[in-house]
Amino acid sequence: MPKFPDFADKRVIDRHLDRLDTRGVARRDFLALASAGVAASAAATAMGWPAVAVADPSGKIAYLAWSASTEYNQLVGKGAGAAAAALGMGYTLLDGQIDAGRQLNQFEELATTQATGGFFNILDGSALRRVSQLADASKVYFGAVWDSLPWFTPFDGAGYYTLYANPEEDVAHRGVSEALLQAVSDKFGGGKVVALTGSPGGWCETARNRGREEALAKFPNIKLVDQLPGKWLREESLRATEDLLTRNKDIVGIITQNDDEAQGAIAALRNVGLKAGEDVLVAGADGTSLGAKAVRAGRQIATSGNSPVFTGALFATRIFDVAHGWVPRAAERQLYWRATVVTKDNVDGYIDRYVDNGDTEPFDYRRMSKVLHPDDWDPQADLYPLDLERHWLGYPKPADWSPPKAYAEARANGEFEKVKAEYADHYKIKFDGPSPNRKA
Repeated sequence: MPKFPDFADKRVIDRHLDRLDTRGVARRDFLALASAGVAASAAATAMGWPAVAVADPSGKIAYLAWSASTEYNQLVGKGAGAAAAALGMGYTLLDGQIDAGRQLNQFEELATTQATGGFFNILDGSALRRVSQLADASKVYFGAVWDSLPWFTPFDGAGYYTLYANPEEDVAHRGVSEALLQAVSDKFGGGKVVALTGSPGGWCETARNRGREEALAKFPNIKLVDQLPGKWLREESLRATEDLLTRNKDIVGIITQNDDEAQGAIAALRNVGLKAGEDVLVAGADGTSLGAKAVRAGRQIATSGNSPVFTGALFATRIFDVAHGWVPRAAERQLYWRATVVTKDNVDGYIDRYVDNGDTEPFDYRRMSKVLHPDDWDPQADLYPLDLERHWLGYPKPADWSPPKAYAEARANGEFEKVKAEYADHYKIKFDGPSPNRKA
């Protein structure tokens, strides 16, 4: 067995950093990598022994957004870029321009550049099967948020599909819808509401619709009379809202599926001489900057505080960690996080941390990393394992479907409960509290 160098010696570390391709790995990180079992592998590579390198040659990650025109995707990109910079990695945002084929081509091109990885907000979840094949062939890690091929899991995509994660959307949108419906009851005593949906058939739309319906069931004095797809876009939602207002009289509320849609609805109300927040109440989702500011201004009743910046940071950090030797357990490859319902009562704190925060980043990105902080990592959100049966509620199972073996074993042997408890124990920097970077 070869004898490894003394990594307590600064000169030894510097010598290996010089010899290895270590873009993105600073001296101060090297010992943290060693604690994750990677530094020894790096030394082996430098000495000619079979092993993996410390970092991918390009040290670059990409966010493959279905459209860069939405504020949500812009903010996800902001979070991914900030986390990548903190981790010493390169970063790029790729605009899918509302074209699933383009997104697939972008990932294929990314794979040929030997990038470390990328993550999707993909327009058509069915493309993830092909993405998984490309990732395994090129050894490029990837993750996905929101939509997916129903019942398709990271386990079906083999080892390089490292993370599928979302806010628990039916719960989040139920809370947002209840806030709007309660406001409608308080102000108007009930009445008629309409809805803007997302992209028909997608998981996010389905989950948010379910949450909305669960909320409506609690308010028999309020009736949902009509709905049209806003397709997550402001202009589409403006036109859809104009149609809804033409088709339905005496509307007192509009439940939309994201804050870009809410902005479109607010603009449509203004165009016909109605005031959002006074004549008609509006709710959104995702916790974008414009959404939060609309809540504070009274034009919007509520949004779900997912923090798009957190989305970007979560996936960027995961790709960094797996590229540097950390191996997630089965229960860690599919995750939910708990969003907050943002209303006039808590919007000021949300804006202070996530919107009007200047140069103060809302998260300690390096502390999200289990490689850099093996003992005191902090998810900085309430993260917990995703239940497949609950997640795909309403989608018929394929005839030959059965739970992936690793997933089933993790459910049976208590790994799910262990991971949930472990993440809760490490969750110190609260999602709805002040930024960890804000000076006292």
